[in-house]
Amino acid sequence: MKKHVFYTELAYVFGILSLVFGVTFMERADFGLSMVVAPAYVLHRYFSTLPGMGWFSFGVAEYTLQLILVLVLMMVVRRFRISYFFSFVTAVIYGYLLDLSMWLMPAVGSDQVALRIFLFILGELFCTLGVSLVFHTYIPPEAYELFVSETAKKFNQPTGRVKWVYDIVSCLTAIGLSFLFFGFGVFVGVKWGTVLCAVINGVLISALIKWEDKLFAFQDAFKWRRFFEK
Repeated sequence: MKKHVFYTELAYVFGILSLVFGVTFMERADFGLSMVVAPAYVLHRYFSTLPGMGWFSFGVAEYTLQLILVLVLMMVVRRFRISYFFSFVTAVIYGYLLDLSMWLMPAVGSDQVALRIFLFILGELFCTLGVSLVFHTYIPPEAYELFVSETAKKFNQPTGRVKWVYDIVSCLTAIGLSFLFFGFGVFVGVKWGTVLCAVINGVLISALIKWEDKLFAFQDAFKWRRFFEK
């Protein structure tokens, strides 16, 4: 079967948009977010309620936390690459789009169970699609994925193993922050949906990547790759 050309730059754009919509749908469903974004969500929920901190949106929390993660990464690998800077730029773009999406998406009542389930499923599909598309682009991803890949290279460990450890640490961090800010036993952002995401995300992402590789030939539209790989 002849493959259709899919430009890697478009994969970046569609990947970021898919992640934005996916996180927005899952937040509105309120069944739990993925372990990766849960810590930022807990920080947003707490600090945005403090006097004068209304500006600390979900998107701001996301790129603030990712900036810290990039700085930690530089200390771990003991170097700076231009791709680290562009990874933070991606985080800022994603953060602003996330805030816009959250503003446009109306709230969903806790009694609208069927709608919440639909939004959760839709959000999960959009998130996994976004990750699968980002894997096909040379433009640096968000700091979460960058931290995992660079740390794996630094310590010569399988990326999957480092990803698993990172996800567990993120989940425990979110739970700890939730208990600290909202009270012991109160789970904010981490619920049964978070566990489900942890179980099925890897399978869905792998399946989507294989499906995309069968249908599309990913090619660069511009000669920009060398600028992002330094």
